[in-house]
Amino acid sequence: MTRPMTLGVRGVVVADDESVLLVRHGYVPGWHFPGGGVEVGETFVDALSRELEEEASVRSTGTPVLHGLYFNGHVSRRDHVAVYVIREYEVLGVRTPDREIEEARFFPRRALPEGTSKGTRSRLAEIFDGARSSDLW
Repeated sequence: MTRPMTLGVRGVVVADDESVLLVRHGYVPGWHFPGGGVEVGETFVDALSRELEEEASVRSTGTPVLHGLYFNGHVSRRDHVAVYVIREYEVLGVRTPDREIEEARFFPRRALPEGTSKGTRSRLAEIFDGARSSDLW
């Protein structure tokens, strides 16, 4: 018996002024892109849409663009994450803090909050600064 591979999705929501949406979880330190696991029978884009609404009260109004696929060995040896860039969206309201998400807000990409995860910073460097892409989260 083996453990199945896990699949996750993260959304890089970018405002017109190039600020980016980050969330702070109640169960893991730091700031991250909103996202989570892909459920059985769910597409990556369906999971992305669900997670954006659940974690940040944001709905994509355009077509998310796949930025890359990453091996996330920090979580497990079987975890992979699809990262999408979302530039067309609507904010559905203010996200009320709870035990899962303590805060969700936009930050200027050149003034990210202390504790922004290395993976988050690396993806932003790839997307905005032309940094070399890695297969590793």
